[in-house]
Amino acid sequence: MTLRDRKRARIRQSLVDAATELFERDGYERTTVADIAAAADIGTRTFFSYFASKEELLFPESDHRVQAAIDAIAARGPHDTPVEVLVRALHLTGADNDDLTDRLAALRMRLIREVPAVRGRGLQIQLDAQQQIAAHLAEAFPEQLDRVRAGALVGAFVGAVTGAVQVVMEDLPPHHDPKELRSAVEEATSIALRPWMTLPAG
Repeated sequence: MTLRDRKRARIRQSLVDAATELFERDGYERTTVADIAAAADIGTRTFFSYFASKEELLFPESDHRVQAAIDAIAARGPHDTPVEVLVRALHLTGADNDDLTDRLAALRMRLIREVPAVRGRGLQIQLDAQQQIAAHLAEAFPEQLDRVRAGALVGAFVGAVTGAVQVVMEDLPPHHDPKELRSAVEEATSIALRPWMTLPAG
């Protein structure tokens, strides 16, 4: 990573941190883009070089998770199953960050329930991610998956992860261990996808 890339990453993270603090303190609706930019010590115009809207701040790792899944599919072994590849991608993204189980994740889950704009953006991100991952999965496993099966499998995978995260975040203890939470999500997802482990050839 170049010096410029590191600087951009720091500013991007400072915006996410500032937004998290302001959303929790002042509420999502009352927090403006200008408020977030000021808290991160940058100009409002500069904000839009990093995020298209304040909704986007709640999903900072969505592209990273999609790319991790695509990379895991590309790096599959000769005996890997589609489910194994997806669960491996989930594990790898969790090893890089705590985006599914951290403070921002808890805030995101609450705002998805409470704020229609956040819920709509989250749904759009999820649908776009499923479409991208399913296309790559169908191409990688043509003997087991056509586009319909790939779409169903990825939908089951995303649904399992989302369902597990929702429950985990609802009962979040004050001093939780992100590693334990990630493990619980991964285990629950693997169990939910067990019926897909052996797929007949299409």
